[in-house]
Amino acid sequence: MTQREMRALVREIRAEGEGAATRIVGHAALYEVETVVGGWYREVIRRGAFARAIREKQDVVALFNHNASQVLGRTTSGTLLLSEDDVGLKFEILPPDTTVAKDLIESMRRGDVKGASFDFSAVKGGQQWTTYNDGQLELREILDVDLFDVSVVTDPQYARAEAEVRSRRAFDDHIVQRAAVDAEVRARIITLATLD
Repeated sequence: MTQREMRALVREIRAEGEGAATRIVGHAALYEVETVVGGWYREVIRRGAFARAIREKQDVVALFNHNASQVLGRTTSGTLLLSEDDVGLKFEILPPDTTVAKDLIESMRRGDVKGASFDFSAVKGGQQWTTYNDGQLELREILDVDLFDVSVVTDPQYARAEAEVRSRRAFDDHIVQRAAVDAEVRARIITLATLD
Protein backbone atom coordinates (compact mmCIF):
# COMPACT_ATOMS: atom_id res chain seq x y z
CA MET A 1 0.00 0.00 0.00
CA THR A 2 1.35 3.42 -0.90
CA GLN A 3 1.62 6.08 1.77
CA ARG A 4 0.18 9.49 0.95
CA GLU A 5 2.15 12.37 2.38
CA MET A 6 1.93 16.14 2.47
CA ARG A 7 4.71 18.67 2.50
CA ALA A 8 4.31 22.37 3.13
CA LEU A 9 6.42 25.16 1.77
CA VAL A 10 6.81 28.60 3.25
CA ARG A 11 7.40 30.39 -0.01
CA GLU A 12 5.49 33.28 -1.39
CA ILE A 13 2.80 32.56 -3.91
CA ARG A 14 1.03 35.36 -5.68
CA ALA A 15 -2.07 36.37 -7.55
CA GLU A 16 -1.31 37.90 -10.93
CA GLY A 17 -3.68 39.88 -13.14
CA GLU A 18 -7.13 41.27 -12.48
CA GLY A 19 -10.68 39.96 -12.80
CA ALA A 20 -11.10 36.98 -15.12
CA ALA A 21 -7.39 37.17 -16.02
CA THR A 22 -6.27 36.50 -12.43
CA ARG A 23 -3.91 33.56 -11.94
CA ILE A 24 -2.48 32.05 -8.77
CA VAL A 25 1.14 31.07 -9.32
CA GLY A 26 3.93 29.65 -7.22
CA HIS A 27 5.97 26.58 -6.39
CA ALA A 28 4.51 23.67 -4.41
CA ALA A 29 7.90 21.96 -3.99
CA LEU A 30 11.56 22.92 -4.22
CA TYR A 31 14.30 20.74 -5.64
CA GLU A 32 17.60 19.93 -3.94
CA VAL A 33 16.63 21.57 -0.64
CA GLU A 34 17.34 19.28 2.28
CA THR A 35 14.78 19.34 5.08
CA VAL A 36 14.68 17.54 8.42
CA VAL A 37 11.29 15.86 8.72
CA GLY A 38 10.10 15.77 12.30
CA GLY A 39 13.61 15.32 13.62
CA TRP A 40 13.54 11.71 12.41
CA TYR A 41 15.18 11.86 9.00
CA ARG A 42 16.41 14.22 6.30
CA GLU A 43 14.60 14.52 2.99
CA VAL A 44 15.39 16.04 -0.38
CA ILE A 45 13.29 16.14 -3.54
CA ARG A 46 15.46 15.47 -6.57
CA ARG A 47 15.07 17.18 -9.93
CA GLY A 48 12.64 15.30 -12.12
CA ALA A 49 10.61 13.81 -9.23
CA PHE A 50 7.40 15.15 -10.79
CA ALA A 51 8.31 14.61 -14.44
CA ARG A 52 6.42 11.35 -14.89
CA ALA A 53 3.30 12.62 -13.09
CA ILE A 54 3.25 15.68 -15.36
CA ARG A 55 3.98 13.63 -18.49
CA GLU A 56 1.20 11.16 -17.64
CA LYS A 57 -1.20 14.08 -17.09
CA GLN A 58 -2.24 12.71 -13.71
CA ASP A 59 -5.53 14.06 -12.37
CA VAL A 60 -4.24 16.60 -9.84
CA VAL A 61 -6.49 19.12 -8.10
CA ALA A 62 -5.62 22.56 -6.76
CA LEU A 63 -7.22 23.10 -3.37
CA PHE A 64 -7.34 25.65 -0.60
CA ASN A 65 -5.89 24.13 2.60
CA HIS A 66 -6.14 20.58 1.13
CA ASN A 67 -9.93 20.88 1.44
CA ALA A 68 -11.62 18.90 -1.33
CA SER A 69 -14.71 21.11 -1.05
CA GLN A 70 -12.62 24.18 -1.96
CA VAL A 71 -11.42 23.30 -5.46
CA LEU A 72 -9.47 26.00 -7.28
CA GLY A 73 -8.46 24.08 -10.39
CA ARG A 74 -7.71 20.70 -11.92
CA THR A 75 -5.19 19.42 -14.43
CA THR A 76 -7.74 17.39 -16.36
CA SER A 77 -9.92 20.46 -16.94
CA GLY A 78 -6.95 22.65 -17.90
CA THR A 79 -7.45 25.00 -14.94
CA LEU A 80 -4.33 23.79 -13.12
CA LEU A 81 -1.07 23.88 -15.05
CA LEU A 82 1.94 22.04 -13.64
CA SER A 83 5.51 22.22 -14.83
CA GLU A 84 9.03 21.69 -13.59
CA ASP A 85 11.61 24.43 -13.67
CA ASP A 86 15.04 24.86 -12.08
CA VAL A 87 13.40 25.69 -8.76
CA GLY A 88 10.92 22.84 -8.43
CA LEU A 89 7.26 22.01 -9.05
CA LYS A 90 5.67 25.14 -10.47
CA PHE A 91 1.92 25.61 -10.59
CA GLU A 92 -0.46 28.05 -12.22
CA ILE A 93 -4.11 28.02 -11.20
CA LEU A 94 -6.87 29.62 -13.26
CA PRO A 95 -9.29 30.11 -10.36
CA PRO A 96 -13.07 29.81 -10.70
CA ASP A 97 -15.47 32.71 -10.29
CA THR A 98 -16.46 31.54 -6.80
CA THR A 99 -16.62 33.18 -3.40
CA VAL A 100 -13.87 30.90 -2.09
CA ALA A 101 -11.49 31.84 -4.91
CA LYS A 102 -12.28 35.57 -4.71
CA ASP A 103 -11.80 35.61 -0.94
CA LEU A 104 -8.57 33.64 -1.24
CA ILE A 105 -7.15 36.01 -3.87
CA GLU A 106 -7.98 39.01 -1.67
CA SER A 107 -6.30 37.32 1.31
CA MET A 108 -3.24 36.57 -0.83
CA ARG A 109 -3.03 40.18 -2.01
CA ARG A 110 -3.15 41.34 1.62
CA GLY A 111 -0.36 38.89 2.51
CA ASP A 112 -2.53 36.83 4.85
CA VAL A 113 -2.13 33.64 2.79
CA LYS A 114 1.24 32.86 1.23
CA GLY A 115 2.05 29.18 1.62
CA ALA A 116 1.89 26.18 -0.67
CA SER A 117 1.77 22.45 -0.09
CA PHE A 118 1.46 19.25 -2.08
CA ASP A 119 0.02 15.79 -1.47
CA PHE A 120 1.98 12.90 -2.96
CA SER A 121 2.97 9.28 -2.76
CA ALA A 122 6.41 7.96 -3.67
CA VAL A 123 6.01 5.19 -6.24
CA LYS A 124 7.79 1.84 -6.03
CA GLY A 125 11.46 2.61 -6.62
CA GLY A 126 10.69 6.33 -6.32
CA GLN A 127 12.63 6.89 -3.12
CA GLN A 128 16.06 6.02 -1.86
CA TRP A 129 17.20 5.78 1.76
CA THR A 130 20.80 6.26 2.81
CA THR A 131 21.95 5.34 6.29
CA TYR A 132 25.06 6.86 7.80
CA ASN A 133 27.27 5.27 10.45
CA ASP A 134 28.50 8.58 11.86
CA GLY A 135 25.29 9.51 13.67
CA GLN A 136 23.76 11.58 10.85
CA LEU A 137 20.05 11.18 10.29
CA GLU A 138 19.02 8.90 7.45
CA LEU A 139 18.57 10.66 4.12
CA ARG A 140 15.43 10.03 2.07
CA GLU A 141 15.71 11.09 -1.56
CA ILE A 142 12.39 11.55 -3.37
CA LEU A 143 12.92 10.52 -7.00
CA ASP A 144 9.47 9.79 -8.50
CA VAL A 145 5.99 10.45 -7.14
CA ASP A 146 2.32 10.24 -7.92
CA LEU A 147 0.76 13.63 -7.28
CA PHE A 148 -2.73 14.13 -5.81
CA ASP A 149 -3.05 17.82 -5.06
CA VAL A 150 -1.26 21.13 -4.80
CA SER A 151 -2.73 23.47 -2.26
CA VAL A 152 -2.60 27.10 -1.33
CA VAL A 153 -2.36 27.00 2.47
CA THR A 154 -3.03 29.52 5.18
CA ASP A 155 -0.59 28.15 7.70
CA PRO A 156 2.28 26.12 6.26
CA GLN A 157 3.54 25.30 9.74
CA TYR A 158 0.29 23.49 10.58
CA ALA A 159 0.38 21.64 7.27
CA ARG A 160 4.01 20.72 7.92
CA ALA A 161 3.15 19.40 11.39
CA GLU A 162 0.42 17.23 9.87
CA ALA A 163 2.88 15.99 7.28
CA GLU A 164 5.39 15.13 9.97
CA VAL A 165 2.85 12.93 11.74
CA ARG A 166 2.18 11.08 8.49
CA SER A 167 5.87 10.94 7.71
CA ARG A 168 6.65 9.62 11.18
CA ARG A 169 4.21 6.77 10.56
CA ALA A 170 5.90 6.02 7.25
CA PHE A 171 9.30 6.18 8.93
CA ASP A 172 8.13 3.91 11.74
CA ASP A 173 6.83 1.45 9.14
CA HIS A 174 10.24 1.61 7.44
CA ILE A 175 12.01 0.86 10.75
CA VAL A 176 9.59 -1.99 11.59
CA GLN A 177 10.09 -3.52 8.15
CA ARG A 178 13.86 -3.22 8.49
CA ALA A 179 13.75 -4.77 11.99
CA ALA A 180 11.61 -7.66 10.69
CA VAL A 181 14.13 -8.35 7.92
CA ASP A 182 17.02 -8.12 10.39
CA ALA A 183 15.23 -10.49 12.78
CA GLU A 184 14.55 -12.93 9.96
CA VAL A 185 18.21 -12.85 8.92
CA ARG A 186 19.35 -13.37 12.53
CA ALA A 187 16.91 -16.28 12.90
CA ARG A 188 18.33 -17.91 9.76
CA ILE A 189 21.89 -17.44 11.01
CA ILE A 190 20.99 -18.98 14.38
CA THR A 191 19.21 -21.87 12.61
CA LEU A 192 22.22 -22.47 10.36
CA ALA A 193 24.59 -22.28 13.34
CA THR A 194 22.45 -24.78 15.23
CA LEU A 195 22.45 -27.17 12.27
CA ASP A 196 26.26 -27.08 12.16
